[in-house]
Amino acid sequence: MKRYEVVTIVKADLAEEDVTAIIERSQTIITDRKGVIAKVDKWGKRRLAYEINKQKDGFYFLIDFAGNGAIVAEIERNFKIDDRILKFMTVKKEGAVTREGMDQEVAAAEVKRTQIRIETDSSASSEERPAQQVVRAAGDVKTRRPFVKKIYNKEEQTVKGE
Repeated sequence: MKRYEVVTIVKADLAEEDVTAIIERSQTIITDRKGVIAKVDKWGKRRLAYEINKQKDGFYFLIDFAGNGAIVAEIERNFKIDDRILKFMTVKKEGAVTREGMDQEVAAAEVKRTQIRIETDSSASSEERPAQQVVRAAGDVKTRRPFVKKIYNKEEQTVKGE
């Protein structure tokens, strides 16, 4: 089995049910052909870099899975037929994987997600938070200090030559 990621952009004016239907159809294609889904991320509505079919916004989602080339061919065939899908891109990730390794990775990711939820729920209950927690895609938590912008008066600013 090989590892793949599919990033898809659908029309932004679609209902939430239509977007979930497209994602579920892709998931059934993968699971029916004995593939393993690692994660499904909805990135949400974003501005496109350029217009695609007279659309300026799109709804992005990512499916990370392991399978063979026939699964990728079938997903791409379905995406080409569907008019609601603006663009898609399939990327093959490095190295081959086994079904057991994928199952362990999915379980580990679920444990991290629940652990992060518990931590954020407990930190949200405290009244004063000097630093914000930023959760990255890999599940790492990084603290970030709030940005403070200094405002200068005209008297404080010096001009060269004075």
